[in-house]
Order: sequence, then C-alpha cells, then structure tokens
Amino acid sequence: MCELNALIKRNTKLFFKDKGLFFTSLVTPMILLLLYITFLGKVYRDAFESVINGIGIKIPDKLIDACVGGQLMSSLLAVCCVTVAFCSNMLMVNDKINGTIYDLKITPVKSSVMALGYYISTLISTLIVCFSAAAVCFIYLAVVGWYLNISDVFLLLFDVFLLVMFGTALSSIINLYLTSQGQISAVGTIVSAGYGFICGAYMPISQFSETLQKIISLLPGTYGTALLRNHAMQSAFREMADIGVQTEIIDGIKSSVDANIDFFGTTVKEPMMHIVLGGTVIILVGLYILLHSLRAKKKRVK
Repeated sequence: MCELNALIKRNTKLFFKDKGLFFTSLVTPMILLLLYITFLGKVYRDAFESVINGIGIKIPDKLIDACVGGQLMSSLLAVCCVTVAFCSNMLMVNDKINGTIYDLKITPVKSSVMALGYYISTLISTLIVCFSAAAVCFIYLAVVGWYLNISDVFLLLFDVFLLVMFGTALSSIINLYLTSQGQISAVGTIVSAGYGFICGAYMPISQFSETLQKIISLLPGTYGTALLRNHAMQSAFREMADIGVQTEIIDGIKSSVDANIDFFGTTVKEPMMHIVLGGTVIILVGLYILLHSLRAKKKRVK
C-alpha cells in the first residue's frame, strides 16, 4: 500500500507540475463550452421549439433555455470525461519516452501496483478537471435556467465519476502501447474528433441510421451520455409535465435527445445503464492491469 501511495503521489505531482499540460486540460472544457453555446445552442433550441410549437401549450423561454443548457452540459461532460483522461494519461507514455519507466521497473514494485498507480493518479487528475468543468456548467445553467434539485446535482456528479473511470481505463489500455509523442498526438486527435460522434454528444443517435443506432447501442460510452442527459434535463422535463405537456410528447423529446436509449427495441432503464457502465469499468481496469503485467513479464524474459 505504501508503494502504491508513493506512485500515486509521484504521478499526480508530475501532472500538476507540468503547467502546460494541466492548463490545457483545464481550459479545453471551457473552450468547448463556449463553442457548444455558440454553434450548437441555436441548433438545440430550434429542435426544441419545432417540437413544442405544435402542442398548443405555452412553454416559458426559461424552461426551453434550461432544456438546451442541460443538453449542452451533458454533451460537454460526456466528451470531456474521456478526452481529458487521454490528456491526463500522457505521463505513462512520457515515462517510456524519457526512460523513467526503466528506473521504476528495477525497483521491487510489482507491475500490477505500478499499473494501478498510473490509473488512480490519472483518475484523480481527470476528476479534478471534469468536476471543475461541471461547476462551470452549473453556473451556466444557473444563468440560463435552473430547475435542478439536489439529487439531480449529486447524480450528475456520480455520472461524471463513472464516466471518468471509464475514460481513464480506456485511455490506460490504449496508451499502454504508445511509445512516442507523435503517437500521443495522433491518438488524442482521433479520440477528440471521433468520440463525440459515437457517444451521441455532437449529434443525437436518433439522427443516425437504424443500423448505426444498433451498433452505437453496444458501446458503453453511449450509456454514459444517456445518464448525463437524464440527470441534466429530467428536472426540466418534470416542469414540462407540471405545466400540462403530455407524457407521450416528453418521452418523444427524451428519445430525440438520447435520454432514452433503445437496445434492439428495448428501452434501457437508468439502473441498467449504471450496471453497463460500471461493469465495463471493472472489466477494462482488470484487462489493463493484466496487459501491463504481461508486457512487463515479456520484457523481463527478453
């Protein structure tokens, strides 16, 4: 345990010591929020207004803004929890590039403990950044339209925690095989550009073809986005129900923004989403530790 604590402290301090890396990780979500508000805000608002204009009930502008804000917030956090994890996890690759990993390997520390040290330190760093991003998003919601209750806030933070664990595990497995700065940049670019689409953050999954929807429903990140959608927007949906909007219309809106996810014709409930995401985290972390140990043994044999 002492060895693990020492590795976690060492890795975490090195991350925050690199001001450029930390500043980039912290500022990226803020820049994304501004871009989302600028370019996606109007698209989301037009989509909501096109639905509610035909129901014959006057929806307050504040409530529409709350729905748009919740969708923007969930989109931002869904992407950042994974992409920031890849950025925070660069230390593992840098240790291989500068040769520090060889110094660590000659110590009596087990490879599994070393792997866990990288994972937990990356998790801590990513959580700090993503919780900071969530705080900024809460401020944004308070300005445009706040309907969240205390349980919604805690559920949102729990979703962020789960998704960061997923993103950290995924980045740990991929970064395990990277050995150069060029590879880091390439993987970071691919993940930043592609993950937002396949998790439904940039464009609702309901807009994709039926075949693609079925494929995306197999990906764990999809359920992380859906959980964030639900907990960021369900308070606004409750307010809609209170002012007389029919349940069928609200369910239709939920499906259109991916708050409801269908798995081959069956609607997935929130507890099952948590189970899928949590189970995936356990599997990925176990796989990462196993792969790290196997690679260490293979190199010792050579």
